[in-house]
Amino acid sequence: MPLKRNDKNLEFLFNAVLKLEDIDECYDFFEDLCTVQELRSLSQRIVVAKMLSEKSVYTDIVNETGASTATISRVNRSLQYGCDGYDRIFERMKEDGNV
Repeated sequence: MPLKRNDKNLEFLFNAVLKLEDIDECYDFFEDLCTVQELRSLSQRIVVAKMLSEKSVYTDIVNETGASTATISRVNRSLQYGCDGYDRIFERMKEDGNV
C-alpha cells in the first residue's frame, strides 16, 4: 500500500531528514530516532536493493547481507513496481561517487 501523501507526521519526518547536513548528523539523528535493529533492517534493505540493481543473484545477496529471501523478494518488488526511489538515490550516489 503506497504512503498517503500529505500525511503531516510523514512530512515532518521527511523534512527533518532533509535538514541533515552530513554523515555525523545522520548517525546522531537516526540513532535517536530508530532502534539498532530498525537501522540494521533499513541498511540491509538498501544494500539488497543495490545488489539487485546490479543483477546479483539471491544466493549471493543472502550470503553477503544475511537477508531472508522474503526480504529480498519484497525489495525486488519495490524495484520492479515501486516509485523508483531506490533507482533515483543510486543514480545520485553514483554521480557523487558514493556508490
